Amino acid sequence: MSKALITTFSEKLIAWHARSGRSGLPWQGNRDPYAVWVSEIMLQQTQVATVLERFPRFMKRFPTVKKLAAAHIDEVLAEWAGLGYYSRARNLHACAQQVMQQFAGQFPSDPVLLEQLKGIGRSTAGAIAAFAFHVRAPILDANVKRILARLFAVEGTLQDKAVNDHLWGLANQILPSKPQDMPVYTQALMDFGATWCTARKPVCLSGEKKCPFEKYCQANLSNQVLALPKKVVKAKSPEFDCDMLLVRHGNAILLQKRPSKAIWGGLWSLPESIWVAKSTPRKVAPSLKSFLEAALPEEKAAVWLKACKAVQVGPQIKHVFTHRRLWMQIWDVNALKSVEPESANLKWVPLSQLGRYGLPQPIKILLQGLSLARGDGLKN
Repeated sequence: MSKALITTFSEKLIAWHARSGRSGLPWQGNRDPYAVWVSEIMLQQTQVATVLERFPRFMKRFPTVKKLAAAHIDEVLAEWAGLGYYSRARNLHACAQQVMQQFAGQFPSDPVLLEQLKGIGRSTAGAIAAFAFHVRAPILDANVKRILARLFAVEGTLQDKAVNDHLWGLANQILPSKPQDMPVYTQALMDFGATWCTARKPVCLSGEKKCPFEKYCQANLSNQVLALPKKVVKAKSPEFDCDMLLVRHGNAILLQKRPSKAIWGGLWSLPESIWVAKSTPRKVAPSLKSFLEAALPEEKAAVWLKACKAVQVGPQIKHVFTHRRLWMQIWDVNALKSVEPESANLKWVPLSQLGRYGLPQPIKILLQGLSLARGDGLKN
């Protein structure tokens, strides 16, 4: 291990950032722990280009932790719609309430206390502490893991606990000695991994730019840049089929709230069947009676069956998740009359009011088409 690199890393990185780091991002230079927290959670699994648009919008809707804590979860999910990984939105809401109840509306500066809040892991806690409070706390997101694995030729996969523990140790050793340097250092670390030491096209292999660490980087010196960190071969994503009922009465759609721990947890979607391993395309509509009994277990299927007309085939929608693919067959059903749902997780929603609800992106696009056709306003 290079002691020279450990002692000079932060200084070289900060100097690099002054020349080549990103600037002008709406969350940069902000010491408000609430804004830092929201941006960090939003950036976890969302592209920067998307966050550039959605972060200001979210902050305008919920400008303070108090506003977010007081909001209804449906409002939060509706604002989060399209960003994916909806557990982040649920955790944001729950965390905001924790901050109000346990810390009188003030985020703690101690990373250990931050890590105890809902949805905040060790790396995010370090980022909040570093940016908002200048605490000497390390971060270790995917970009930083890649940087350290290459610089110090760390063998093994990132999924290995021993490897992660080793990387955390390195992340601690290379911190700046001055607390006031923590915000720029932490931003520089993020920028370097996102723009220079990238997974597939790091600048050291392009020859266009000179990496400030090329003389120290063990991966570069041993021609292992693309081999580190070691990758795990991913299995092919499984594919599933499900049926969804698009039940309409007048200008209203029947929506069902999904269980909080399910995929799209807490969002409002169409009543659906269980997911089954993908087979050949189905051309026969499911039995409406059996579907209603399965999809609406808390309702009286006979009442709904009497109110609904025959099922007609609708579009098939494919949606790609991180670890699976889902084929949704939509079946159109017109209700002769509006049935008052017995379950609180089921409701009729006018097309003009769909924008108030958090909807899965593919369902939102489907219903947006209906809204445009009728002249109702389902906004993006």
